[in-house]
Amino acid sequence: MGADGASADADGSETEATADTAGTRSEPGRTPVGVKLGSTRTVLQYVCEGSVETVRTLTCLAKYEDALTGEKRVLFGEQAAQKYPDRVRYMLRSGLPEDDESVDLAATFFEEVVTAEGLDADSTDGPDADSAVVYAIPTIDNEPGLRNLERVIENSPVGDAPVRSFPESLCGSIPAIGDDLEAIEQVFAAVNMGSTNLEASAYRHGEQLSPFVSGAVTGNEVDRNIANAVEEETQGRVNIDLTTAREYKEDHADFEEFEPFTDVIQQPGGGAHEFTIERSVMEPLDDYIDDAVDEVANNFLAQLANDHMKPYQLALSKPIVLTGGMACIPGIVDVFEERLSAALDRDVECIAADRPDLAPAEGARRIAERLSE
Repeated sequence: MGADGASADADGSETEATADTAGTRSEPGRTPVGVKLGSTRTVLQYVCEGSVETVRTLTCLAKYEDALTGEKRVLFGEQAAQKYPDRVRYMLRSGLPEDDESVDLAATFFEEVVTAEGLDADSTDGPDADSAVVYAIPTIDNEPGLRNLERVIENSPVGDAPVRSFPESLCGSIPAIGDDLEAIEQVFAAVNMGSTNLEASAYRHGEQLSPFVSGAVTGNEVDRNIANAVEEETQGRVNIDLTTAREYKEDHADFEEFEPFTDVIQQPGGGAHEFTIERSVMEPLDDYIDDAVDEVANNFLAQLANDHMKPYQLALSKPIVLTGGMACIPGIVDVFEERLSAALDRDVECIAADRPDLAPAEGARRIAERLSE
């Protein structure tokens, strides 16, 4: 079992099953599917026999040749990263497929995920292949990249029903605001704290207002700063790669109860070196919060007030929703709320879904259910 109660499939992805009677509202024979194809992780959520199934896997792919038959084989997700670290491909590092090669890789990856779950149109043992598919898209000024993502999803074998896209921060806000689609009927602001960008938008009955994107404040930058801080804290004796830095962040970062931790590396000349990390994780995260608050307060909210004063006032009277993988760090919502309140010189409230990493796919799946009715 995974740390969150998920079970690992044969391909290394994680699958969760949760009871959700909302899935029974959809049209008979049509499977509601929500998709978040992320730069680091992909989440797929769908309804099967009245229960919600959630798949969470690394967005990566490795190709190899069968030693006996010579046939080309494909692995995706955690198994690809573990078994073929020398050739694994993360095709969405920038957040979107940027060229034909990354489109082809992303299409192959998504087809493998869909087929593994029995959601492809030719499946005979999975959920009904007539699927209503909604996928979350980043708030980014990159039309070619968004069109490429559209090609990956819409040309996939995930059934025959129409495919729709909605902003990721809107989809991720739906589980935080209510048990259904209450977010679509409200005016609120959302901040998506992702790996490749910091995004912010206001929403008015689902309409996106003053979308803002910053590539200067990202989860990937935190990983780089953690790697540099570890080298500095250990006085140059330890160098970690970005994957290890991300694991340190995900496993140990905690604004409420951070505890120093130890790790061991093998020395080039033999033997092991044990070291303790006290500052190298939380100091980069502390800087990240300051930078994110500065971007939201002085750029996004200032622009929103200039463009849409009434929605701005309404949005600040409601909780600001934090979405994205960085919002999973314990205590980050309260710290962001405190520092944003100080920056704005007024009290604001911030909230997040119970599982911000799954929230965009969950929100997309709820929209797909509504579209299936």
